[in-house]
Amino acid sequence: MIAYLIKRIAIGLVTLAVASAVVFCVLEIVPGDPALLMLGMNAEPEALAALRDEMGLNQPVLLRYVDWVSGMMVGDFGRSYTYSSPVIDLIAERVLVSLPLALMALFLSTAIALPVGIFSAARRGKAADTMVMGAAQVGVAIPNFWFALLLIYLFAVWLRLVPAGGFPGWGAGVWPAVKALIMPAVALALPQAAILARVTRSAMLEVLGEDYIRTARAKGMPRRIVLWHHALRNALIPVLTILGLQFAFLLAGTIIIENVFYLPGLGRLVFQAITQRDLIVVEGVMMLLVATVVLVNILVDIGYAIVDPRLRTRR
Repeated sequence: MIAYLIKRIAIGLVTLAVASAVVFCVLEIVPGDPALLMLGMNAEPEALAALRDEMGLNQPVLLRYVDWVSGMMVGDFGRSYTYSSPVIDLIAERVLVSLPLALMALFLSTAIALPVGIFSAARRGKAADTMVMGAAQVGVAIPNFWFALLLIYLFAVWLRLVPAGGFPGWGAGVWPAVKALIMPAVALALPQAAILARVTRSAMLEVLGEDYIRTARAKGMPRRIVLWHHALRNALIPVLTILGLQFAFLLAGTIIIENVFYLPGLGRLVFQAITQRDLIVVEGVMMLLVATVVLVNILVDIGYAIVDPRLRTRR
């Protein structure tokens, strides 16, 4: 198990190194002069020279990259030109919105998808299976921002149960903050739940055709025990894969939802940084998201080893 974990961590570190080089090249070398992009084409030469000196753009490219990476390793992501504050402080403030939102959406997606997928697999070919998978197909096809607008109209404008947007902050209390995140979490969760339900159904159908499942049924084991204790665990490998991908998507792909609900999260921060050409902030947030994806993949690999003990001993 230790060797398995060390190998996955080493792969994750290599991925981070490659991603940092790609992000640095795309945002600082390919577009041209970052200072000119940030100040605009009509910038004064003196202001342009001062910003280039502040950002260290007069140094060789390799030295700039090494300084940037070494700074991130000690928590220094640079200083935002637009906000005049350290990037790490901006990220720490915004992640308190995006991370709970992603966790709430992932919990809702999993709580909906697993029972629905198992229910559909247990009734393969019947009317209930057709109706559930048809609804899941509709959920996959609906854009989450359009679904978010429907939720706003129904629950905020018509029924007036929850606020239409904004975030009061955690200082206003846990319930007001959670209440502001309910509709965005539902808008993110339902399309992802539709995908996860279809994957769960497919994985369960493959497992239900195995010999040991037929043997358990032949011995008179209750249907619920067969489904939840025997079939589900062996069907969890593809489900865990999709869960890991979905969490990364929910954390990194909230730009539209956070703008629809006017939430001060990472997605909105990236959107504002791109429109304001604040490349330092974009670099920092992108590397944080890449690190999150790598960490989630490592946790998913550990989940594989827990679910399937053969992976702990396989060379």
